[in-house]
Amino acid sequence: MQAVILAAGEGKRVRPLTRSRPKALIPVANRPIIEYVIDALLKNGIRDIIVVAGYRKEQVIRFLNQLEVPVEVVIQPKQLGTAHALQCAESKITGDFLVLPGDNYIDPHSIARILGKSNAMLVREHPNPSNFGVVMLQDGYVTEIVEKPEHAQSLMVSTGIYSLKKEIFSYIKGNDLTDAIAAMIQQGIRVQGVPADDWQDAIFAWDLLKMNRRLLHQVSPGREGVTSRQAIISGVVHIGKGSTIGPNTVITGPVVIGNDCIIGPNCCILPNTSIGSRVTLEPFTLLGDCLIMDDTSIGSHSRMVNTIIGERCLLADHTSASISTGLMEIEGSAIRSEFGAILGDTVMSGPFSTFRNSILGNNVTIEGQSRITSRIIPDGSTVV
Repeated sequence: MQAVILAAGEGKRVRPLTRSRPKALIPVANRPIIEYVIDALLKNGIRDIIVVAGYRKEQVIRFLNQLEVPVEVVIQPKQLGTAHALQCAESKITGDFLVLPGDNYIDPHSIARILGKSNAMLVREHPNPSNFGVVMLQDGYVTEIVEKPEHAQSLMVSTGIYSLKKEIFSYIKGNDLTDAIAAMIQQGIRVQGVPADDWQDAIFAWDLLKMNRRLLHQVSPGREGVTSRQAIISGVVHIGKGSTIGPNTVITGPVVIGNDCIIGPNCCILPNTSIGSRVTLEPFTLLGDCLIMDDTSIGSHSRMVNTIIGERCLLADHTSASISTGLMEIEGSAIRSEFGAILGDTVMSGPFSTFRNSILGNNVTIEGQSRITSRIIPDGSTVV
């Protein structure tokens, strides 16, 4: 069986993290999201995989070329929607096939549930159904699907994962795959709704923290770096090659630390934290429930909680981020949010900066002793 992974979109609601990378390549628990999708397919014996790339396609191709399994890539020149993306791969499809988003996590068992079914979709209840295609079911079959309704009549949503016949292409009239599925149902074709076990999507940037917590539980323990005898490590912790853990540092898993990092001494890393490669934590710094990307440095006596930090950030000493609840305006809508901070790439902050429930764009500079609360700071800004 073939599988088509749709990885052409940017993920605008996850900005600023997607300004420099497609959403499918955001590292969660130190692995790009699309890698989990490919692994789920391989564990079900599916090796004929097509990836539709578009936004930042060079990055997607570069990553796929590093994999041991060969993956065919087709390009969506303009990001016009999921149906259009699938049409870009039509000439490569020979029979029944799966369609999967490249920026969602799905577990292998859920893939196994939908395999072999002619027309089916994986569905799951979600507390915020209006962000998805809302599905109405009767006796296990889909009777209606409505894309992102203002007032959802059900908590059941489509995961965007389908098992389809090639005849689907005759029902594509617009750019959205949901509309094509709805047209099939209106023509009397039965589409089965199959419950998914473990499906994770990050609608907004802070949702990546929940995904990170979930996927860190897949990490295997390992210590490939150099750990001080005075360090205290408990739980499932993976430390990459070339990384050093200084004395009196306490790490409580699940935690994953990439290659060539310098941690401590006297640091504290709490559970549900992933740290990329070439990251420096200076002494007396605390991290908890964080996702830290490559080449970032965090100064001494800092405290970062419930926070995402992009690549190449430089945070001075005594920087802090603490969880708070607020409202964020995302694409014209007010969204309730609860997190510490989301920092894009190449953010610089001065000493004693504090962040609460705030998003900082790429290439932002924050003067020392700034207090940023419930704000979105645009790319390239300087806060004095």
